[in-house]
Amino acid sequence: MLAPVASGKRSKAVRNARSVVTASRPRPWGTVAAVVAVVVFAGTVFGFLYFQYDQGTTEREALAAFTPTAQNQDPAAQIPGITVQRIDAAGHVTAPERVAYQTFPPFAGAHDGVWAQCTGTVYEVPVRNENMVHALEHGAVWIAYNPQQVTGAALQSLVDRVEGQEYLMLSPYPGLESPVSLQSWGHQLTVPSADDPRIDQFIRALRLNQYTHPEVGAS
Repeated sequence: MLAPVASGKRSKAVRNARSVVTASRPRPWGTVAAVVAVVVFAGTVFGFLYFQYDQGTTEREALAAFTPTAQNQDPAAQIPGITVQRIDAAGHVTAPERVAYQTFPPFAGAHDGVWAQCTGTVYEVPVRNENMVHALEHGAVWIAYNPQQVTGAALQSLVDRVEGQEYLMLSPYPGLESPVSLQSWGHQLTVPSADDPRIDQFIRALRLNQYTHPEVGAS
């Protein structure tokens, strides 16, 4: 017959057993790692979104200086490299009659009686100068590009700027001396690349600018 275990020894044995059980219980490292990963991911996403918002705010503030007002009627004049000529409305010609423009692409002067579509229009082939100039008279901005120099992602960035935007039009211009040339009535700017920040400045300052176009929005 076994001798009974003393109550003190029994309590010690129970504590030891509990310690063993407690020590052998695995820690939920997988759960901890998952929680940490979620927190890090959320922080990264928030940081990225904040950066995008902050960058967008900075860009909008920078462009605000190029918004025409009664006090600053031609903010495009402050864009480095721009050509500005004060030209009043001009007469019409009828196809196939041509105008002897002094600059190419032209940005003012006599033009065809029919104006080119400029409702965020992306032309895949060159368009007659005379039709494009007529659209300029009514407030449009024409972006011309050299198809041999502007391709792929660079061309797509111009397409994205123009598509769906009223009074903007984009067309190839073979033989263009610079990669990209922007035209508005009485204004022209050539830039070396499709991501030049002056492109957005030009558009903001001159598209439908009532102070610089002879017949803004006329039909």
